Amino acid sequence: MEGLNRAIGRLFLFAPGRVDLYSAMLPDFAELEAHRCALTGHCYRMLGSAFDADDAVQETLIRAWRSRDQFAGQASIKTWLYRIATNVCLDELKARGRRGRPIEEGSPSSGAPSMDALIQRPSTDWIEPILDARVLPPEADPAERAILRQSVRLAFVAALQALAPKQRAVLLLMEVLGYSAAEVADMLETSVASVNSALQRARAVLARRDDEQPGELSETQQVMLSHYVAAFEQYDVDRLTTLMRDDVTFCMPPYSLWLQGPAEIRTWMLGLGSGCRGSRLVPTAACGGPAFAQYRPNPEGGHKAWALIVLELSVDRIAGVNSFLDTEALFPRFGLPLLLVP
Repeated sequence: MEGLNRAIGRLFLFAPGRVDLYSAMLPDFAELEAHRCALTGHCYRMLGSAFDADDAVQETLIRAWRSRDQFAGQASIKTWLYRIATNVCLDELKARGRRGRPIEEGSPSSGAPSMDALIQRPSTDWIEPILDARVLPPEADPAERAILRQSVRLAFVAALQALAPKQRAVLLLMEVLGYSAAEVADMLETSVASVNSALQRARAVLARRDDEQPGELSETQQVMLSHYVAAFEQYDVDRLTTLMRDDVTFCMPPYSLWLQGPAEIRTWMLGLGSGCRGSRLVPTAACGGPAFAQYRPNPEGGHKAWALIVLELSVDRIAGVNSFLDTEALFPRFGLPLLLVP
């Protein structure tokens, strides 16, 4: 918000009567700004990165502000903004590679890997988590929120990254946001036939993926999560792994290593991962599901940020544990402190 205000201010820096003109434009800007949350969700689904999504939304609002005189009212402001945001994302995707998750690359590792297997990759290689409040508009009705929550699940966002950018855009605009083929064709400046073809190809790719995702947390799942927190903080690894599916996955971006199965996770937690003993977990919500800020014991006192854990659930079991280790970048965006003091 502050950065956008500065950018807008620069547009009028040398314009006569710039203060009065800027003040007069503020109501229009506020109307654009009201769509920030929805646009952030769309750009996150397109790009797989919370940081890139913020940049894309900022660019979208600046472009919209600069071209507001071209908005003739043929469509809603929201549709006009989605058109701009989609094209901003498509431009961004031309300049970089696909983001993914460690579990989609290579084979699972042993729970007791060699140190040579602990390879870090650039953060730009990996999908990033995002705070639910940044992508789930509070004004959305329950049915819309359910669709939007499903659309920011890690598994779904990862599946989207396997699509060609245009297919990704078509699928999201039609199946998540509910636009017609004719409306999407107009947004992307292409034909209805091309849009329908892209949608069919996108559906075919996603149909090959078995990504079972829960809706709202059930009472059973909430109880299971309370057991997860208690077992983790007590470092009762045996109890912890009984909460996991037999094919559970575990990964720690930016490391490319990943594990599969409760036995391998148990070996890890009692071996190289044993520094997590004595951790505290603080609940939050990310990517449409349960998440926890993990703080490990700090030698200087209290607890220090270690990971943002995003869980994937299947019925009453944990299907995936994603521990994102870039806490210095992630925790401030989630409103989380880097230190917990006694």
